[in-house]
Amino acid sequence: MRPTLAECDAITSAARAIWGRDVCVSLFGSRTDDAARGGDIDLLVKLPTSPTPAQWVAQRGEFVARLYASIGERRIDVLLDDEHAGVPADVILSARRQSVPLTSP
Repeated sequence: MRPTLAECDAITSAARAIWGRDVCVSLFGSRTDDAARGGDIDLLVKLPTSPTPAQWVAQRGEFVARLYASIGERRIDVLLDDEHAGVPADVILSARRQSVPLTSP
């Protein structure tokens, strides 16, 4: 896994500040491969309750802003692991299969 300990701590801190201690955040995509280079930071977020679309957009924006402030601006993709989020099921299943947990409740 290529994120540094400081980046993992920043992700955990930002997620818990926005969503509380019960949030689960996992890294997926190219950053889970030590041999790969570059790539964005792909995060899969599982919440204990389903936010409304408006809540999710606001919370996701605040989360990314906190990450920019702590680790610098870089490409960050955040997927909500929720069947009601409008993300195709195969995308979520693929992300789950290759994900590496960064937080646990």
